[in-house]
Amino acid sequence: MKFWKYHGLGNDFVLIDGIGSEVDIDNERCKLICDRNYGIGADGVIFLLPGDRTDVSMRIINADGTEAEMCGNGIRCLAKHVFDSKIVNKKEFTINTLAGVKTTKVFLDAGEAVTVMVDMGAPILDGRSVPIDYDGEFIDQPFAVEEFKIKGNAISMGNPHFVTFSDLSDNEMGRLAPVLERHPFFPRRTNVEFCRVKDGNVHIKVYERGAGWTLACGTGACASVTAAALNGMVPFNEPIDVRLPGGWLKITVDKDLKYVHMEGPATLVYEGSIEKE
Repeated sequence: MKFWKYHGLGNDFVLIDGIGSEVDIDNERCKLICDRNYGIGADGVIFLLPGDRTDVSMRIINADGTEAEMCGNGIRCLAKHVFDSKIVNKKEFTINTLAGVKTTKVFLDAGEAVTVMVDMGAPILDGRSVPIDYDGEFIDQPFAVEEFKIKGNAISMGNPHFVTFSDLSDNEMGRLAPVLERHPFFPRRTNVEFCRVKDGNVHIKVYERGAGWTLACGTGACASVTAAALNGMVPFNEPIDVRLPGGWLKITVDKDLKYVHMEGPATLVYEGSIEKE
């Protein structure tokens, strides 16, 4: 079975193309594929599938075998693959995901897609819909975990995020991240973003649900800039530069929260084949 290895700012994926042939989404096998010692090594496995009233569809399995509703860096990689492989012959196209239909637009260099803009849709603030164990919006609210008292923001970009701007050391972030991911306040677990705003830019460290510390998280960047705008730290309706360990994204949040636009690179690393058994 053929595969392609992609990354978006170091957030890396194995992509399996199911457009021309039927593929089996085996969660346990995906765990092995993602293993960095015994497999190919990746933060997740992306499955490209035929469209459902869209141009194409996407499913993504995390490194721990769980399925994610959405992945911002992953969808950019899939969009690059779709365009460069001539599965679609237009620069703007739609992708069906478990978090709804996303519109993507590719930007070219020498005929190949190098950056991708994605309309990530409207952020979800309603607590029960994020989901969190809370009624109403959870924005800039106190949150006690172990001996720490921090402030946080719960936002869904199709998948749940807990964003904090509290001043924490690397050691404190390392202790808190896995506890927050699996805290009972988050019934479907959560991605965790530790953020600070400096010179109008948002700097983020990401602990991804199902993958742990990663170099980048596209939905996390969208949730973090949304939280920063809601807290008056950055403006709405302007592209905000977001610094992740793997590089930069541009995020624009609509003042009426009708959409969040994400723009960033997608890179093909190599392609190969996997033994069926």
